[in-house]
Amino acid sequence: MSHQDLLERLADIPPGSALADARKTREAATTHAQGSYDALFGELSASGLTLAERLHLARRVAEWHDDAQLVEHYAERLAGKAASERFEQALDHAERLSFQPVQASLNDVQALSESGFSEEEIVTLSQIVGFVAFQTRLLRGLRLIGRQPVNGEQVRIPAAGEWHRQPQSHSGKPAPQAFTQAELGWEPWVGAKPYAEFTAEQQETLKRFGHQDSDYFRLLGRNLPVLEQRTLTDKGIFYTPGGLPRAERELAATVASKVNGCIYCASVHARKASQLSKHNESVERLLAIAPGNTLSDGQSPRWQAEINFSAALSATPASASAQQINALREQGLSELELLDLVQSTAFFAWANRLMLTLGEPFN
Repeated sequence: MSHQDLLERLADIPPGSALADARKTREAATTHAQGSYDALFGELSASGLTLAERLHLARRVAEWHDDAQLVEHYAERLAGKAASERFEQALDHAERLSFQPVQASLNDVQALSESGFSEEEIVTLSQIVGFVAFQTRLLRGLRLIGRQPVNGEQVRIPAAGEWHRQPQSHSGKPAPQAFTQAELGWEPWVGAKPYAEFTAEQQETLKRFGHQDSDYFRLLGRNLPVLEQRTLTDKGIFYTPGGLPRAERELAATVASKVNGCIYCASVHARKASQLSKHNESVERLLAIAPGNTLSDGQSPRWQAEINFSAALSATPASASAQQINALREQGLSELELLDLVQSTAFFAWANRLMLTLGEPFN
């Protein structure tokens, strides 16, 4: 485990506690969540964005997500460093990514490009917004599991979100207009970096994860250290033994995607939830929930508790509550299962904000 564990410190997790032990069991997720932070905000991070720009952006996103301790952390690291003149041009886009990522469009990416942001910088900007969204939800979930106080204890469970309904993608391909378990394509608005332009060492990194033929991952490969740590975080959350059944981790990913309106992410993870749980009708019922309606309608008590919690944790700012954690414990979830549910949900605050704001799906 990393000698520095920012989440442990900000969530005030006592050494030797049940939650600390659960995080040791999920050591890969714990280590690479910290590694993702280091890749984005380390002194030697590879990005056209200056460290001051990255920290100012992270602080602002943490403010929008209402995490005072995380805001203070980024403010302390800034130590009076001034933002650049162009920084304000990125804030409008970052605010949209934070609150309504489904509203992002190709025009927003083009506006950043016209303002002088490179493809690498646009990718890093999206990674920062997505990562801090992930951090804030992890922190709220960890505090709730650890029985620490959180802001706004009233229960507020968001309904199913809106999604894109245009009949065609920007390139003219037919676009999905409803949530589905069918396999979809995805095309980037920022140019995916050609495989041949990566160094031999970088190509090996892409191949290690099977990313070499994916436009999405070669796009994120424009900041490869962040992509590598993010991929390892993903694997540590979703592909680890014991704890929450894998189907229910995939369910959490689907719920977050329904809240955020990410049809592509939902298609992948609903399909996995259905295959693993053998509850295809329940997954289809979730996918069919219309915008503004309650996501947990018609589900089993355990799935209702998990869906309600994941939806509340996916709100902006997150609104998951101690009452919901108690409801999950009443359904028999252990400390490790609660951690898995929090991490699976939180990761899709990050994933949705990349998929929705750097490209779009097609049939």
